[in-house]
Amino acid sequence: MKLLCTGLAGTAITALCCFTPLLVVLLGSLGLSAAVGYLDFVLLPALAFFLGVTVYAAWRMRRHA
Repeated sequence: MKLLCTGLAGTAITALCCFTPLLVVLLGSLGLSAAVGYLDFVLLPALAFFLGVTVYAAWRMRRHA
């Protein structure tokens, strides 16, 4: 159950940062807008990882139930 919660929370946070300009506005206000171009290199693999964790945890819970 803990793994599923971790996967869901990570997926939600990463998706929020991927699909909204949340990090762009935050980094721009902090003067770090040069890092905006590299966000996709970090966020998209993180989203794939957390989606994988969520699917694995759901599969594991279903198998043991």
